Amino acid sequence: MKKVTILALDGTIGSTVTGPVDIFSQAGVLWNQICGVKPNPCFQVAIATVDGKPARCVNGVLIQPHFSIEEVKETDLVIISAEDLDFLEGTYPSTTPWLLKHFEAGSTLASVCTGAFLLAETGLLNGKRATTHWGFAPLFRTRYPQVDLRPECLITDEGNLLCGGGAFSYFDLSLYIVERTCGFEIAAQCGRALLLDMGRRSQLPYAIFEYQKHHKDEQILKSQTFMERNYSKQISMDHLAADVGMSFRNFKRRFRKATGDSPLAYLQRYRIEAAKRLLENTGDSISEISCQVGYEDVGFFRRVFKRYLGITPNEYRGRLRK
Repeated sequence: MKKVTILALDGTIGSTVTGPVDIFSQAGVLWNQICGVKPNPCFQVAIATVDGKPARCVNGVLIQPHFSIEEVKETDLVIISAEDLDFLEGTYPSTTPWLLKHFEAGSTLASVCTGAFLLAETGLLNGKRATTHWGFAPLFRTRYPQVDLRPECLITDEGNLLCGGGAFSYFDLSLYIVERTCGFEIAAQCGRALLLDMGRRSQLPYAIFEYQKHHKDEQILKSQTFMERNYSKQISMDHLAADVGMSFRNFKRRFRKATGDSPLAYLQRYRIEAAKRLLENTGDSISEISCQVGYEDVGFFRRVFKRYLGITPNEYRGRLRK
């Protein structure tokens, strides 16, 4: 059996500790019991805290660990739970050397949600892809600019370094690791037994568009404001550039430098965000919404929507409509 250690941090979300415990503990067990077959557990799972004392979750619940991190002699996999970022720096002196020690000994390290901050603190993610909760992406980029952050991803896999996005991505990440370790059949059986869907890979349907105004380029801010006020109309990028006294080439370069997006991509993302709100809150048809956000060609609107969110407008409405 593979040994799994769940690192429970103070201020964690309890399910990012207990959820992986349940999934790894049931791999090869619950499905077998349902089918009348002898259980064949695939993982040995334990919870560790920094000092061996109970971890206090953000909701006040206490999680009793099996031991302290210093008592972990060897483990195949470490899952870093979500953490309250206010406590982050307090864990550095003990957790980062511990994580590095086990990584160097061959352990796989995986983080859930904001646990990616602690994983990034080791330096192991520098130059590699990672993800975290989309709402904390700007802070993560500020703190760890050398990490290739992909907040649109629900899971990133860099071999022996894995990350899961939001807090409840723990089940996606855990099933993904079960599949990677034990094969698709065991993972599918575990998912079916626990009523968990496999195959989710994106956070985009749940994310809120960040309006990328944390810069001081006044001319680009002026262009952003114009696009936001007139997104439902046809907007010429050449005219937008001329309005702020730039060539289109210079405008495009300045816009990307300030926001991280091209002017067209920014406009498209703003329109898609507006479409999301209409899909959630109105009964308007897809064609009507397409026109309301500036796309006369509904087919093109559908393609742009799926390109940015990974699902169609109808699929989005089915998931998130109030």
